[in-house]
Amino acid sequence: MRDQAANLRRLVANKEPSSRIIAVTSGKGGVGKTNIAVNLALALCQMNYRVALIDVDLGLANVDIVLGITPRFNLGHVMYGQKTLGEIIMEGPLGLKIISGGSGITELANLNGWRLEAFIASFEELNQNFDFVILDTGAGVHRTVTSFVLAATDILVVTTPEPTAITDAYGLLKIIHQRAPQASVRLVVNMAKSPGEADMVADRLNSVLREFVQWEVDYVGHILTEAQVARAVAEQHPFLLAYPNCRASRSIKRIAGVLAGGNAPSEPLGIRGFFARVSGLLQI
Repeated sequence: MRDQAANLRRLVANKEPSSRIIAVTSGKGGVGKTNIAVNLALALCQMNYRVALIDVDLGLANVDIVLGITPRFNLGHVMYGQKTLGEIIMEGPLGLKIISGGSGITELANLNGWRLEAFIASFEELNQNFDFVILDTGAGVHRTVTSFVLAATDILVVTTPEPTAITDAYGLLKIIHQRAPQASVRLVVNMAKSPGEADMVADRLNSVLREFVQWEVDYVGHILTEAQVARAVAEQHPFLLAYPNCRASRSIKRIAGVLAGGNAPSEPLGIRGFFARVSGLLQI
């Protein structure tokens, strides 16, 4: 175990050019997290960034549904040497690259020795080929979900004005702050009826965070409820491409601009270092 921990630390210490990783997550399901992740990734592509989108949501892996694609292979095939990482990457709109996590994510905690090192090392090409890696994580505070969230240095938390969503978002934010205080954490309010309602949700969350944990989250924007978004989901087509001039599309572009222009981590892990940290957290 000591040797494996030393190997993980060595894998994290990667000095090569590193992709910037943004974990998109939420305190509960049904808040539109995957829709935000997919359209955010495409908005970054429109800004001429090289972007990969990895679906690591085991419970509701919906990236393929939003994009209308059917992945044949996933990270499990890479983990057990059946495919290379390059062979499982799918091409999406605007040059977006998509990787399905599939059942391989649960098996990550069971890898050890040379197989774990080989799997983590396989991500080195992503560091060199992509500016951003967007992770669509699971929802909630299950250990598998939080391992991916806490390993990231950029975290985007999605909530809605629904009271249970706000409560669960607070619970998740509190965990992030306690266990990963160095992370850059931002908030998006989805499915709001108006900008005022979205602002009120962000203010309410920050008020509670200030009172109980002496911290607040950076509120970066909102997505309003509108018929075009629901229609795009039903059509299995990202709203940014289906309805580029709708309010949601304009909002996601602004959010992408904020994230791209924001302060990057002073010591970015890159995707290889990120998966080394995930593995370490899963084995605690």
